[in-house]
Amino acid sequence: MRPALPAGAWPILLGAALMMSLAMGLRQSLGLFMPPAVRDLGIAVSEFTLAIAVQNLVWGFGQPVAGALAQRHGFRPVLLAGGAFYAAGFVVLARAGGTAAVMTGAGVLIGLALACTAAAMGMAVAARAVPAAVRSTVLGLVSAAGSLGALFSAPIGQALSDAFGWRAGVLGFAALALLMLPAAWAAGRVDRMPVQRLAGEAGSAGDALRLALRHGPFAVMAGAYFICGLQLVFLTTHLPSYLVLCGMDPMLGAQALAAIGGFNVLGSLFFGWAGGRWSKPGLLGGIYLARSLVLAWYFATPPTPGSTLVFAAVMGFLWLGVAPLIAGAVVEMFGLRWQAMIQGVAFTSHQLGSFLGAFGGGLLFDALGSYDLAWRLGVGMGIVAGTAQILGAFPPRWPGARRAAPG
Repeated sequence: MRPALPAGAWPILLGAALMMSLAMGLRQSLGLFMPPAVRDLGIAVSEFTLAIAVQNLVWGFGQPVAGALAQRHGFRPVLLAGGAFYAAGFVVLARAGGTAAVMTGAGVLIGLALACTAAAMGMAVAARAVPAAVRSTVLGLVSAAGSLGALFSAPIGQALSDAFGWRAGVLGFAALALLMLPAAWAAGRVDRMPVQRLAGEAGSAGDALRLALRHGPFAVMAGAYFICGLQLVFLTTHLPSYLVLCGMDPMLGAQALAAIGGFNVLGSLFFGWAGGRWSKPGLLGGIYLARSLVLAWYFATPPTPGSTLVFAAVMGFLWLGVAPLIAGAVVEMFGLRWQAMIQGVAFTSHQLGSFLGAFGGGLLFDALGSYDLAWRLGVGMGIVAGTAQILGAFPPRWPGARRAAPG
């Protein structure tokens, strides 16, 4: 019989879910404003996309810092600061007159906001709020909620942009970002909850970081996470262009990305449930292998509308399911105390892969005139990553992992 959630857990979980949903949805919808902003500001597309690349790097490198600050000062101030950074970033972007303001608003400020509010922080809050027996399922539910933000943020932004111009749409996003503040306040109630600690757990951030970097299973997981980011961001960045090159209707690219978003929810729920029953690292390896095989099937055959939508549905199912598995695996390896920081280290690897997937895919296309080498490299690296993840899935955990004591 599953234990009931602790008193006060529901407001924390709802706050974390809403915060994640807004953070991820606003970020995923930012590309709506690129065409009108580029025309209005007289800048190159590459200048706008460079700001998005900088955003990803700031998010990745800022994530472990945000996690360490949350452990030192509490989650609430870090989450609230993230909501404020988000709103400020959109205000700066809405008032932009050139590249510098776009880089500051869409790049640096929103990157900092994501480091404080997005998946790793939301997962860390949810993990602390519930007992271990239901943790994986709850992480899946919160991850699924994080997939829903684009369903309402994108239509709002597009409607405002069509009616009043792209700057009004961006200010609408700033108003939505302000809703993250009460959600972050509610999620921050997790600071009052006792944290179960592991015997032998690291006593400082430096000790925890050294322990993580020397821990073989974590190193394998972080390395495979790099390939995860490479594959996914290569797909979201280049799939629409690939379809146009193949003579497909440009709308098919948007429909494919929408299908990926919808099936994200189902995948998050399933893998959250599955992670409570089977090896989380083993499931991660299975996801990476399955993605790679599906990528190979799709790109090795001429695309059709039907095959593209089937491909998008399967990839969507395999997409965000990694989030509850990574979060749960970090807790099992190292405990709750330093989870946000250590998960942030793994996420930095993911974001470096994301940068390479977007930028490297473009370089290979410019050099060769096709995506053939890019997708083959992505498939090959994914098979290696998935195999390594499965082979490293069942080693003994670090010595204190089985001796939990309330702290």
